[in-house]
Amino acid sequence: MSRRCTAGLDCLWLLALLLAAVAPLLPRAAGAQASAEPAAQSRPAEAPPLPPDPLNRRNPQEAVFGLLAALAEQDYQRAAQYMDLSGLPKARREAQGALRARQLQAVLDHAGWIQSPRQLSESPDGHLDDGLAPELERFAAIRAAEGRVDLLLERSDHPELGLIWLVAADTVAALPALAAGLDAGLLERLLPEQLIGGPRLAGAPLGQWLVLLVVALLSYLLAWLLIGVALRVATRGLRRARSRYVLRFLDSSLVPLRLFAAVWIFSLAAFFLGASIIARQYFGIAAEVVAWLALAWLAWRLIDSASEASLERLTARGQLSARSALHFFRRSAKVVLGAIAVMTVLETLGYDVSTALAALGIGGIALALGAQKTVENLVGGLSLIADRPMRVGDFCRVGDIVGTVEDIGMRSTRIRTLDRTIITVPNGELSAQKIENFAQRDRFWFHPLLRLRYDTSPDQIRYLLVEIRALLYAHPRVNPNPARVRFVGLDATSLDLEVFAYLDAKDGDEFLEIQEDLFLRIMETVEKSGTGFALPAQTVFVGSDPGIAQDKAREAREKLREWVEQGELQLPNFRPERIEALRNSIPYPPQGSAQRGGDENR
Repeated sequence: MSRRCTAGLDCLWLLALLLAAVAPLLPRAAGAQASAEPAAQSRPAEAPPLPPDPLNRRNPQEAVFGLLAALAEQDYQRAAQYMDLSGLPKARREAQGALRARQLQAVLDHAGWIQSPRQLSESPDGHLDDGLAPELERFAAIRAAEGRVDLLLERSDHPELGLIWLVAADTVAALPALAAGLDAGLLERLLPEQLIGGPRLAGAPLGQWLVLLVVALLSYLLAWLLIGVALRVATRGLRRARSRYVLRFLDSSLVPLRLFAAVWIFSLAAFFLGASIIARQYFGIAAEVVAWLALAWLAWRLIDSASEASLERLTARGQLSARSALHFFRRSAKVVLGAIAVMTVLETLGYDVSTALAALGIGGIALALGAQKTVENLVGGLSLIADRPMRVGDFCRVGDIVGTVEDIGMRSTRIRTLDRTIITVPNGELSAQKIENFAQRDRFWFHPLLRLRYDTSPDQIRYLLVEIRALLYAHPRVNPNPARVRFVGLDATSLDLEVFAYLDAKDGDEFLEIQEDLFLRIMETVEKSGTGFALPAQTVFVGSDPGIAQDKAREAREKLREWVEQGELQLPNFRPERIEALRNSIPYPPQGSAQRGGDENR
């Protein structure tokens, strides 16, 4: 319980910090001063350039910002210049314009809402797919007795400034009737006059700011209770269904769910309280930012939960090769999510993201040149994921690096060497190198070269060719296809026999065990033949050389003669029935081995 309380307090601090951080930016989004210069308008080459509009009414978004700034300063004469007053008598336009501006503010305060900066068009042409005429744009709406009423902007042709956006003449004409049907707001009925008409802050009464701040905190507490009750009910049903992955996701997503629910509760409460449209616009933009961040947070948790569930299932099924790809796509999804969240928040605050993206497009060549290595490493990482020459946990050789792959990232791959150090190799460089993957081999190559003494007789060599080959066929861990021993050369100091076979072993340690057993058996076979291994250097004998063992050499010749007489000399190849008879006839592990004794006891 203490952990959850701490998380809730952290979220309250997050909400407060967001409001504080957004407040300096909101004049840009909810009330930019009308003296800002407009963006340059594209005109035919033959048309003279348009003079700058001092009120900045070239597109719907800037026109609404300027109107809100004038209403916040209670400068109704300036606010009237954002309205199309052509339907009023010329003699009374100045006085009636200020009155209509007051009526517009009253209507918006009591029963209206303004679209967020993200919904307002930044194009001089406005939104062309909103179902309205091309010259009309929806910027606000009110809740009237007959239902919802849209407040519209209209693009007008000013005789001196050209095309500008103003509150439509039909909307201006409807303002007196809309204002006459308004009732006193809930705040006006609950709060004393001193708070309603007291000192103002950023265009709204100070009392309303305090009330909305309290409403924001109460909204979060109410969301805390509602989400807690809903999750308690949901988790009971999920526990019966054993949906542990969904339970894990919900448990890690409590904070973003509460934040998102609190934003909706606050928006509804602020509207029905009838708070000032200026204060609601400030809080509304901050609440929308919090909502988008909460959604991004929720999606982040969803990516984590989904990837963890997939990783557990892949591990349980033994599909370890997909783990590297899963880690890569998890990180990629988070990068894309972060970029979308940042662009959405900037767009909510009223910044032109499309212009920034266009600027990135213009500087794309320079960016590509500067980030050439980064892009190369990213493409290299994608090729490693697609081709899968290695995966996490594989023992590999990359160039002169030998070690176990610990992580395959977007930019680089980490390998733990035999010295237990970590080497980080950029993916671009890694994908261009030869990768030897020891973890994916199915057999181990056994190929020693036996160097015999030069005084070894041909019969002894024939004996060794038969016996060592029989040894390979008989050993249960030697694959018979192929398993051969050949007399391959007359070296300067030795007669060379080459052994070529593949051993069935699950890993390198078991291969060394089997190889050790074969070496010992080969040494015994060489000793039985009466010869020995050659020394790699010249030997000067001071005493008499005992030479080869004559008795054993005689036994080898007799055995060979017996094979010849019986037609059983298995040269140059063994007969298939003889190979089959020899298969698995050698005890392995060898007699006397502790491992063999343990197996027999079991």
